[in-house]
Amino acid sequence: MTDYIGYEALTQAAMRGVVREALRQGCNSNGLPGEHHFYLTFRTRAPGVKIADYLIERFPEEMTIVIQHQYWDLEVHDSHFEIILKFSGVPQHLHIPYAAITRFVDPSVNFGLTFESPDKDASVISPAGEMDAPEAGSAAPAEDEPGTVVNLDAFRRK
Repeated sequence: MTDYIGYEALTQAAMRGVVREALRQGCNSNGLPGEHHFYLTFRTRAPGVKIADYLIERFPEEMTIVIQHQYWDLEVHDSHFEIILKFSGVPQHLHIPYAAITRFVDPSVNFGLTFESPDKDASVISPAGEMDAPEAGSAAPAEDEPGTVVNLDAFRRK
């Protein structure tokens, strides 16, 4: 059966919209509300990603950033976001298209999304338990968080 509507693409776009709206919550001068903070993993070599060359060398495939207390100039646009984070004490401007994001987690409320890559299906994750938190505004190599993966194929009619 052919999906002429493109439900996979629609689902991915809707999930990226959730990330965009969550980031918008951090655009005010007070930062993110309550205890919310985000782990965002993205492909460093994806089209449109603009980060310092030394960060690409350090994280050639994926990079995870933490948006919590120490970030500056967060700008949320329709297709990407921009932010300044410090790496080893040096402020760096990052320009990240939503299409480059592979994982979004807000551990304060046990919420997470995983986005499809060219070689796997779209899925949604819910992290189980607390995660070891890198310093806010820092980067950590992307690692698989423990959690329950719900593959959207399970909900399709056959």
